[in-house]
Amino acid sequence: MIGVELRLMLRRRRVWLCWVLLCALPALVAVLLATTRLAPAPGQGPAFLSAVVSNGQLFPAAALALVLPVFLPITVAVVAGDAIAGEASTGMLRYLLVRPVGRLRLLVAKLVSVAAFVLLAVLLVTLTSYVVGVAAFGFGPGASLGGAGGITSLSGAVISPTELAARTAAVVGYLALCMLALGAIGLFFSTLTDSPLAAALGVLAVVVTSAALLPLDAAAAVRFYLPTTHWLAWIDLYRAPILWTAVRQGAEVQVSYVLVAFGAAWANFATKDITS
Repeated sequence: MIGVELRLMLRRRRVWLCWVLLCALPALVAVLLATTRLAPAPGQGPAFLSAVVSNGQLFPAAALALVLPVFLPITVAVVAGDAIAGEASTGMLRYLLVRPVGRLRLLVAKLVSVAAFVLLAVLLVTLTSYVVGVAAFGFGPGASLGGAGGITSLSGAVISPTELAARTAAVVGYLALCMLALGAIGLFFSTLTDSPLAAALGVLAVVVTSAALLPLDAAAAVRFYLPTTHWLAWIDLYRAPILWTAVRQGAEVQVSYVLVAFGAAWANFATKDITS
């Protein structure tokens, strides 16, 4: 069942369109920066964007900071919202459940499919932005004739390209987990309605509400548990030494959202009358 869902996901044009658009935005920014050489001042604009002009190896981090606030959540909302509601809107859900496929097994397969989408989305943005960044800005002033030079971390210490790659891989995993939490919420909304658009809008409403509550002092008691609170904790992975506290806390909150949202989806879907 999981293999079937993964193949269906890879055959959908909207999935590939989402990936293309996610990769196109950082590429456009790289072209503009390479053409004008007008990078934001340090402390302004998305994280790392002010440093990429002097070292293209940092562009994957800047690209992830560019797509994280809006574009990545939108694509996750679209794909996750379509998971169950899309099948119901086309009348396929009834026929899926007529076959000897348990509802829990179907939900697990859908969640795995969403997880694969978000992991590939973050990975594709990272890989394409690395290629574009190095092509546009090079390996940095410390690069030798045969390879890349060291990179200055946010703490001021110099780290090697290999260590940078390892940290970027950890960032990919962390952001994929954050987006999987949104995907699980989208899966839950997808069990509540036959409209993929309504389910996707529900996910975006969660994101917007969380972002709106973050700066409010009145929301201090719940701020730690908001889904968007820990999205920027991945920046600590580029410090030397790495500050693990925020990353660990963020991962725990995101895992909690995945478990609670998937449990709610299962509780609703297991007793839902399938009429479409």
